[in-house]
Amino acid sequence: MEKSAAVAALAALAQDNRLNIFRLLVQAGAEGMPAGRVAEALDLAPNTLTFHFDRLRVAGLVTVRREGRSMIYAAQYAAMNALLGYLTENCCQGRSCAPAKRKAAWAVRCATCVRAGPPFRAISSAMCVKPLAPN
Repeated sequence: MEKSAAVAALAALAQDNRLNIFRLLVQAGAEGMPAGRVAEALDLAPNTLTFHFDRLRVAGLVTVRREGRSMIYAAQYAAMNALLGYLTENCCQGRSCAPAKRKAAWAVRCATCVRAGPPFRAISSAMCVKPLAPN
């Protein structure tokens, strides 16, 4: 993914309603969801929803197709994964990692800290540490 495409995608997602719409479409799966159901689920007016759909579509994050009288919107998983890939490209000092694996690793470390108790403590979502002894 090019930097300009990443900026456009992040800008499109940097608004509450659009982020909610995109997350709902991701949950809906590849078949997508009719615009009316999205409006009902998120309690958004149709004209507002159209504006937000357009911003997401221009950013390449959603597609739209017509089925009869309905407009069906679907998340573009390839674009979402490309954005995640771009954001994590140099993660972990150049070693390959995936967000799901990092989350699982955090859960294991977190459980270790819980079992070990003090003096271990969680300092971020990425690591648990034993604090240094005072000099």
